[in-house]
Amino acid sequence: MTFLTNIFQAGVIGAGGAGFPTHIKYNSSPEYLLINGAECEPLLHTDKYQMEVFYKEMLEAIEEARIFLGAKKAVVATKKKYAKIIELFTREISEKNYEITLFSMDNFYPAGDEQITIYEAFQRAVPAGGIPLQVDIVVSNIATMKNIYDAQKGIPVTEKIITVTGEVAKPMLLKVPIGMSIAACIEACGGSLVEDYRIITGGPMMGKFLTKEEAESAVVRKTTGGILIVPEEHTLVSRGTKSLQAIKNETRAACIQCNFCTQYCPRYLIGHPLHPHKIMRAFGVQDVYDERFSEALLCCECGICELFACPMNISPRIVNVYLKQELRKNGIKATFETGDAFPERVHRYVPVDRLLSRLDVRKYEEKGKPSYKELTCEKVKIPLKEYIGKEATAIVKEGDFVEKGQLIGIIQEGELGSMVHTSITGVVTHVGDGILIEKEGREKA
Repeated sequence: MTFLTNIFQAGVIGAGGAGFPTHIKYNSSPEYLLINGAECEPLLHTDKYQMEVFYKEMLEAIEEARIFLGAKKAVVATKKKYAKIIELFTREISEKNYEITLFSMDNFYPAGDEQITIYEAFQRAVPAGGIPLQVDIVVSNIATMKNIYDAQKGIPVTEKIITVTGEVAKPMLLKVPIGMSIAACIEACGGSLVEDYRIITGGPMMGKFLTKEEAESAVVRKTTGGILIVPEEHTLVSRGTKSLQAIKNETRAACIQCNFCTQYCPRYLIGHPLHPHKIMRAFGVQDVYDERFSEALLCCECGICELFACPMNISPRIVNVYLKQELRKNGIKATFETGDAFPERVHRYVPVDRLLSRLDVRKYEEKGKPSYKELTCEKVKIPLKEYIGKEATAIVKEGDFVEKGQLIGIIQEGELGSMVHTSITGVVTHVGDGILIEKEGREKA
């Protein structure tokens, strides 16, 4: 089997972000392979931990990927503050004579955003509305490279390392089976320290909100990077869960058109024609969302506009997320002209230290590096579809006994999706949008 076929069969997708299938992304011939090891979101330690532990495996996979793609060089982008990791990587690259270089960024947000990292490392702006391959670069998350290494050994993606932090008794890095419930992960960390709380899956800037009840059925996916627990009354909750009507009312009454949201927008600063303040002005008075709002399609949803830039506490990011959904639902597309990057961009990236204070989450960072623990569980619900791509077709049925690593959902080679494997040994008890597998069912079979 070939390098790419191994990736396909193992169900490897991007370990961060939207989970783009790696076998599709690597069906290309870029000039450069860029590996993102900067871990964009504050409070997350997942990628940093894996780089410290699996750097040899990651670098071997990076070199294999570079050779397969025909790229003249691979670049690993990380942060200057990761001194230990940089030392480990530098020594291994030198010893193995890999065609890999390191690029280190300051500790700013959104270092780790795909397009910002490309600009920092190569001074190339991905065209507005475009993809990295248009500037001859393919980008992979550093954790994806560990999965690629495993794939070449015949090991499919069945587990995930995640950061669990915030209002928990014991902040931890957990290695868990894919499909384990979010609630079970929280319980494994000693439970919440507060009675009324919300869960953010991901990080504080771009994560998705869950209630305690929703966390019982929500599960760890191939793309899950973190779980953050905050009090119900936390500012992240009050701002991140506003209704669109409330935001529209606030926009009409409070938006002062200061344009700080635009001036701090990372996409705007690299030359993309995205002007959140203009979108907010139109959103406040319009109820039909058509081509006039097409700039919203360029939003990367980083959250700087609403959680750092806006002095009036309104939410351009939430509005842009909604507008993107409406525009796509209505089949509205647009082409954009990309301008020059602004020289002042380097002075407008947000220091993470300052961001922690603004978000009122500094105390969680000050708890220090989380401890590590590997978990098992009695049941999982394994999704047949990740965020991007086609839903896999189940090839098991209720009552079937399956062993960890067994293929349970398939797509055809070349399709935008991923193979699905069971993360525990047990019996299939339900097949729907996911496959429920329970250990205790073995005796019933």
